[in-house]
Amino acid sequence: MSAPRVENFVNGVWKVPHSGNRFESRNPAHPGEVIGTFPESGQADIDEAVSAATGAFEGWRALGLVKRAEYLLKVAYYMEADLDPMARILAREAGKQINEARADIVEAVHTAQYAFAYGHIGQYGRVMGDEVATKRCYEILEPRGVVVAITPWNFPVALPFWLTGLSLVLGNCVILKPSEYTPMCGAKIAGWFEKAGIPPGVFQVVQGAGETVGASLVAHPKTHVVLFTGSYEVGLKIKMEVAKHANKVCTIETGGKNAVLVMEDANLEMAVTAGILSAFKTSGQRCVTGGRMLVDDKVIDRFRERFVETAKRIKVGDPLDESAFYGTMINPQGVEKGKRFNELARKEGFQVLLDRNNEPPPTPDGYWLRPFVYTGAWRNTSTVLTEEAFSPHVAIVPVRGLEQAVSVYNDTRFGLSGAIITEDYRKAKYAEEHMECGIFYWNLPCIGAGVRLPFGGVKQSGNLIPSAAGLLPVLTHPKAVTYNLDTKIVMAQGLSAEIK
Repeated sequence: MSAPRVENFVNGVWKVPHSGNRFESRNPAHPGEVIGTFPESGQADIDEAVSAATGAFEGWRALGLVKRAEYLLKVAYYMEADLDPMARILAREAGKQINEARADIVEAVHTAQYAFAYGHIGQYGRVMGDEVATKRCYEILEPRGVVVAITPWNFPVALPFWLTGLSLVLGNCVILKPSEYTPMCGAKIAGWFEKAGIPPGVFQVVQGAGETVGASLVAHPKTHVVLFTGSYEVGLKIKMEVAKHANKVCTIETGGKNAVLVMEDANLEMAVTAGILSAFKTSGQRCVTGGRMLVDDKVIDRFRERFVETAKRIKVGDPLDESAFYGTMINPQGVEKGKRFNELARKEGFQVLLDRNNEPPPTPDGYWLRPFVYTGAWRNTSTVLTEEAFSPHVAIVPVRGLEQAVSVYNDTRFGLSGAIITEDYRKAKYAEEHMECGIFYWNLPCIGAGVRLPFGGVKQSGNLIPSAAGLLPVLTHPKAVTYNLDTKIVMAQGLSAEIK
């Protein structure tokens, strides 16, 4: 059976790329399996999509908040109907275990429903009082224009909806550039919007590499907002490019070196569960992955023993295997980076507690990494303790009490996600107030997120503008409006309006 040939979704139709160039998407568990072939878009394709979005903007904006929201509800219905077959596509293309793949789509459904609900609440600014009683003051949120969403492969359905749902409801037009590793997921999203009858040019999908297609969309003079999730190095380039444009803004979410803090009073069963989920879900390939367990030295021996014994039992398997805990790495480069970090932990003198990578792989040709666990004292000169491995690679680091645990947590260039496991709410409150992160959990793993909350980090984990619910200030421009209801002009601050 030949692999499907899928095109860009531009101006309401499926368009062959002007260049004719194409690339393949392959199954990371079985790299010989081609999921489909996709356009390697060029500048002409990008210009066409931007032109279509620009042309559609005024009509979409004029439709109104409530009517725009209706499209998101329709899309949510189509996603729910496609949940199981789409989960299999996602698992095959992204290498995510099938249960995680389903959760990815459910999160997208919830996000689309949230965007719909936001539209039907109808809050589109604020009414405010003024010093002069006969004035009426308003803040109106106006859409910025053309939004570019550049999304990663690890949440190939959920994250596009995080970035596009509110964008559309608030009146912007969206061009989605999905990861070149999960283009089929991006195309399926376009298919749902097509079924929902979205007007031409309002939502489009342009496929291709980030270095070419993504960079061109960011630099295009007629795009207004860039929403990006990926590496800090790419995010920095985006910030620098956006800064050249007078009327362009961006959000960047760029990873972390996250940690779970385990205090001496912690419920150890809960702590181990939180640690395992934080370290190993999605093969450790999440921006919120917990690559460090910072454990009070009074309980570290018991925690280490339980954590390692649990990690030994983790089943790594084909993403379509319901009983697997996690699936594949996304590509050979991900495997290579993970192995490099594992070897570097040894070179830096840490004690390896578990390395399961000598076990036979689930498939002979897939991109597999098994759990790697090591331990040793904190030092901020260590690469493996301070940089993002983006693999199933985790350190167990002893700390002396809460304050040192928080200090060690903060001692990296990142600040995205963190958790504390403790039965003392005072310790949780101290950690919440002093951990330099954008996402905080108490007695939970440090992975996960909800669209109703802002999602983003501090330091080099972002640019202090979060995604999800935190996107509102980026997607809209607040316009200050003042009406005079009097028959004469009355100035504020006691200023006279009399002209002599």
